[in-house]
Amino acid sequence: MVLALCLVVAATASAGEVLVAVAANFAQVAEKLEVDFERASGHRVTLTTGSTGKLYAQVRHGAPFDVVLAADALRPRLMIEEGRAVEGSRFTYALGRLTLWSPRPDRVGADGEKLLRAGEFRRLAIANPDLAPYGAAARDALTALGLWDEFVGRIVRGEDAGQAHAMVATGNAEFGLLALSLVLSARNGSPGSRWDVPSDLYQPIRQDAVLLKRAADNPAARAFLDFLKSADARRAIVAAGYGVE
Repeated sequence: MVLALCLVVAATASAGEVLVAVAANFAQVAEKLEVDFERASGHRVTLTTGSTGKLYAQVRHGAPFDVVLAADALRPRLMIEEGRAVEGSRFTYALGRLTLWSPRPDRVGADGEKLLRAGEFRRLAIANPDLAPYGAAARDALTALGLWDEFVGRIVRGEDAGQAHAMVATGNAEFGLLALSLVLSARNGSPGSRWDVPSDLYQPIRQDAVLLKRAADNPAARAFLDFLKSADARRAIVAAGYGVE
């Protein structure tokens, strides 16, 4: 009992805090990883979510984040080039996947391309391509299929991946080109039907993590990034619908 109490006191004394900025598509996975990391390390995590573009803008304006989990590789690279993040800290924590989804179980069949080409819908939801990498991937896919110009007047844009999913879930759009992880989430009220978009139709969605300069000497921040590379974290990431390297 005395030994156990000493270990708890020691863990509490050495506990730190880490403020993590998380791309919207990864928020639900990050919440699970937060619990696992806090339990294992004694450190405390605070999550802030949003589109990668908005999070990047906040970093540039001095937001006090320690770690950024982006939905692309570009912004973390820019943060390093601009001197805002620690050189050598960037790595790919997840590989995103795009899916065509409807909350109706009978709506999307095995040939999603055929369904798209038929164009029998009023609205198609995507994340904002200028802010969210999943939106850029959706635009890539539609452009590759020669459908972007045809559909542009019927496309509705969410600020981030979560908002785009909500547009479809609430019936404001019949279909969405969305993050697969949000469709597979236990919080998704209707599994519906989906077609996973072939990966050769869009640029790889490499989701990179980076340590910001302000947290260079923060052991909790470094421990959190190490945890993301662990076997347990990688299993949780794959189970949520992502790939890993």
